[in-house]
Amino acid sequence: MTNFFLIRHAENDLVGHTLAGRKPGVHLNNLGRTQAANLAEELSGLVVNRIFSSPMERAVETAEPLAALTGQQVEIREAFNELNFGNWTGRKFIDLESQELWRQWNSHRLGIRPPNGEMMLEVQTRFVTEIEALRRTFPTERIAIFSHGDPLKSVLMYYLGMPLDHFLRLDIATASFSILQLGDWGAKLQGFNLRAD
Repeated sequence: MTNFFLIRHAENDLVGHTLAGRKPGVHLNNLGRTQAANLAEELSGLVVNRIFSSPMERAVETAEPLAALTGQQVEIREAFNELNFGNWTGRKFIDLESQELWRQWNSHRLGIRPPNGEMMLEVQTRFVTEIEALRRTFPTERIAIFSHGDPLKSVLMYYLGMPLDHFLRLDIATASFSILQLGDWGAKLQGFNLRAD
């Protein structure tokens, strides 16, 4: 059995008003750095054996305090990257709300693609494929994965058997973690949206 700690990155200055997506140069703010330090303390007590992260700065910066505490390296995996929002990247939510495609995407994630972006199903496929490969490679370890809200929702929905169009039923806060156990027998969610602060 492999235990996965699925962690959303900590706070940055764009949270709540701007779609950061894969916009480069989005770093943790002061609150985010405090959250990352608190997460590191909490997770180090849960005995994490390996640390993986999305390549985005805010995810890596959230992972680094845990790596420092445990003496491990942060291993970057593209499969855990943020959803590619295409032309919506960097846009303010208030501006997007006037677009019909944005409204459709937020009510029907399964069948809508952001302009020049990635479908939620594609995100789910790449994330689940990678997590299953890690489960086979490290069948008894405790693995931390630092990622983003929508990708984390998609993987949890897969293992819970939920349709992607029900994504609004899950809330994943910044600097929160969920605990997913995976084995040949299936999956079990041991904790959801847990906070260290």
